[in-house]
Amino acid sequence: MMQGFAISLSGLMAQGKRLAVSAANVANMRSRGVDPEGPAQQPGAYGPGRVQEVSVPGGGVRGEVRPITPASVQTYEPGSPDADAEGLVDRPNVNLAEELVTQMQAQRAYEANAAALRTQDEVTKSLLDIKS
Repeated sequence: MMQGFAISLSGLMAQGKRLAVSAANVANMRSRGVDPEGPAQQPGAYGPGRVQEVSVPGGGVRGEVRPITPASVQTYEPGSPDADAEGLVDRPNVNLAEELVTQMQAQRAYEANAAALRTQDEVTKSLLDIKS
């Protein structure tokens, strides 16, 4: 019974992370992207990520953030202060439509895990009522 609780809770946490990372991607999609030819550390540049669910021994999942590659795409924005001599700017490699689908999937999976937790709680209460 407790293992089912832990599995559902791990799913909730993984989906919460998935939603948070996707929201950060959307919020930073117009930020300065990582210059692939620049230094390893680029203060102020945003590198988008994606959460991958990894199975945990004993049941459940853990959400691990993995970088999206390539981290940036070049767009033509000659009026941008970040533009190079050709008017190109590195922007984070974020696809808004894909992020919205990811957020909807995370929401549904979160709801499913929450429903499983509620059901487990109700079953536990019923068992305690039977024993008393």
